[in-house]
Formats: sequence, structure tokens, C-alpha cells
Amino acid sequence: MRYCRGIDRLDFDLVRGAYHPDGVDHHTGFDGGVEEFIAWVRPKLALFGGTMHTIGNHLVELHGDRAISESYFAATHWGHPDFGDFTSGSRYVDLMERREGRWAITERWAVREWTRSDEGRMITPEAAGPRGRRDGTDPLAELQSRLAAR
Repeated sequence: MRYCRGIDRLDFDLVRGAYHPDGVDHHTGFDGGVEEFIAWVRPKLALFGGTMHTIGNHLVELHGDRAISESYFAATHWGHPDFGDFTSGSRYVDLMERREGRWAITERWAVREWTRSDEGRMITPEAAGPRGRRDGTDPLAELQSRLAAR
């Protein structure tokens, strides 16, 4: 929720605070550390009139001081000079860790399921970036396998 508020309000200290300092983000068109993510996303968000992230289903699986968190969300974007207005249905698949009593994101996959323009047409997803899959290779299944192997 801190992350969503930070993105929607362009409060990048709040975004930063959702991650541990060595946190990694896998977004459409981006893979890297939290500081690099902020440098990448800041100018992109500045082109929009606004964004609104709405969180729906949320499930957490605890594994001691680690957790897998899956949150469904819809992200509405408006006022972009090239793309206009659109909404994406996605999931955040997060590896969370508790360090010194503080839970934060260690690794995040922003898994895009679909994107639709305000005119109602589906927008072809970008080639790069996490995508939802139903064949056991979804980022959630891969993260669950990784933690089960430890």
C-alpha cells in the first residue's frame, strides 16, 4: 500500500520505503534495484496527468522471516500525451523479508495480465516484463518453488 500511494502521489521516498535497500523490482520494461527503478519510473509517471492503483485480493504465505505476498490490482493511468487513458489488470508477486523487525519487499514482480484503453480495446502487451501464466511457470509458482527448496 505504501508503494501504491507513493507511485500515485509521486512520493518516491514512500516508494523507496516499501523495499529493503537492496530490493529488486521486475516491471514491464525494467529489471533492477530499487534506486534504479525509481530513476526509471519517475520520468515516465511525470508524463501522466495521474495514476490510481486499487488493490484487490491479497494473500500472504509466511515462511519464518520471509513471506510470499500476492496482491491483485488495477492501475488506471490518465492524461498521457501518447497513450491517452488506460487501465491494466496486474498482480504484485513479492518476496518479503523481516529484517530488524521491519517487513519490506526484497524482490517484486509486477505481473501484467491485461491492458485496456478507455475506448475499450485491448492493448497489445509489451514484449518484455513479467506476464501471468497458467502452466506452472508463473512468477508466483517460481517463487514458491524457490522458497520450498531452502
